[in-house]
Amino acid sequence: MPELSFLIKPASSSCNLSCKYCFYHSLSEQRSVKNYEMMDLKTLEIIVKKGLEEGERKVNFSFQGGEPTLAGLNFFKKLIEYQKKYNFKKLTIENSIQTNGILIDEKWAEFLSINNFLVGLSLDGPKDVHDMHRIDNNNKGSYNRVMKVVDLLNKHKVQYNILYVVTKYSAKHGRKIYNFFKKHKFRYIQFIQCLDALGENFGTNPYSLDPKIYGKFLIDTFDCWYKDITEGKYMMSIRYFDNIASMLLGNMPEACGMMGSCCCQFVIESNGNVYPCDFYATDDYLMGNIKEMDFKELYESETAKKFITDSLPADEKCIQCKYKNICRGGCRRHREPFKDGKPVLNYFCSSYKTFFEYSIPKFQRIL
Repeated sequence: MPELSFLIKPASSSCNLSCKYCFYHSLSEQRSVKNYEMMDLKTLEIIVKKGLEEGERKVNFSFQGGEPTLAGLNFFKKLIEYQKKYNFKKLTIENSIQTNGILIDEKWAEFLSINNFLVGLSLDGPKDVHDMHRIDNNNKGSYNRVMKVVDLLNKHKVQYNILYVVTKYSAKHGRKIYNFFKKHKFRYIQFIQCLDALGENFGTNPYSLDPKIYGKFLIDTFDCWYKDITEGKYMMSIRYFDNIASMLLGNMPEACGMMGSCCCQFVIESNGNVYPCDFYATDDYLMGNIKEMDFKELYESETAKKFITDSLPADEKCIQCKYKNICRGGCRRHREPFKDGKPVLNYFCSSYKTFFEYSIPKFQRIL
């Protein structure tokens, strides 16, 4: 396997925040075991050993949760120790962690810097936007604590991206959020559509995104980004826009939900259970356990094959759409529930059409 990527959940669904829109909390409740507790070091060692034995050229170790820092700093120090121990082939190793930042202190920041971790820091925007949904167990907002972490990451020169979830509320404030990120000189941004629970009808929660509002959010955010680029004032990398620009130049997207079909991501729960996707870490999609199988066996499992195959069909309207080569149908999670065993039209289809109609001529001017 030429290049391996893992998404490891060392703390399972445990978290020190109670974000109102947390999809993994609702997802784990659908399993027979909601929380597998903390990953032990033996399981971590097996993942590293097998990954570096089976991988070629490069292996990516990404950590998510729940909240992965709950596993403790010593857990991640052992990760580095195991990587040095088993990297006989001298592969390129990339480490990343997605975190709410609450536990990051000087020691954490120093460790992340020295070991070249890429950090995905969850920050939904200015205080009123962030604290609306990202609250702790005492119903208190986390904004002030996260901004202190930003200072620490800057101080220690840690590489980091900002990850923010677009909700019904925040989608109405795209310009405000963009300008907030610009004010703080954040250079790398990734926005993520909030997810309703797996199996729920879309749009049923207070935070749920409406397609019309989401379409406006995309245009508002794009306008800010486009203005800064064309005026040469500031260059903020926004992952979604970067991918569209790259696709218009004839390249493949690197973002999973823009590829047009699913792939096997090797999502590894704390007990070693492996799933094909973070959005489908349920009993129905369990491929096996890394303590009992190698990555090639997991990839070739019937569960993995079916997961990928099921994502391939497209709605007839999608096939005939003039934007199909850019949109590619979007993420499978937004093409459910299936009809006659096949994905349906993306819930945000109208959002994308509105946005592409508006933005593609402008993209083409700057390419």
